[in-house]
Amino acid sequence: MANVRAEKAVEYKKTCNCAQAVLLAFKDEMGKSEEELLALGSGFGSGMGGMEATCGALCGAAMAAGFLNASAAPTKMMTKAMLEEFKEKAGATICGDLKGIKTKKMLCSCDDCVRHAVVALENQL
Repeated sequence: MANVRAEKAVEYKKTCNCAQAVLLAFKDEMGKSEEELLALGSGFGSGMGGMEATCGALCGAAMAAGFLNASAAPTKMMTKAMLEEFKEKAGATICGDLKGIKTKKMLCSCDDCVRHAVVALENQL
């Protein structure tokens, strides 16, 4: 069964970057405007640094966790757990590795990275 929020994020991805799509999928819970979330995630497209750094979807999930964390656990620990879950599902956390820039073998599509990031965040909330 498809995750509704994850699929909503994939729809957002059609008009923005992966980080922004994940942030927008949680906008109702964060109490931030769409414009604020788009600005917050704007520097994290293409793996922050042109595919050479952490996947933007995972960055978006980490930022959203900071807004949404109401638990006693530090957001840092939530983010670590999300990173581990994401890596297990997607095969890597670096955008260039996920897209197979050097290997020519894609490990995970952007849509699936967005899905994995949303689910990983939901699993921590």
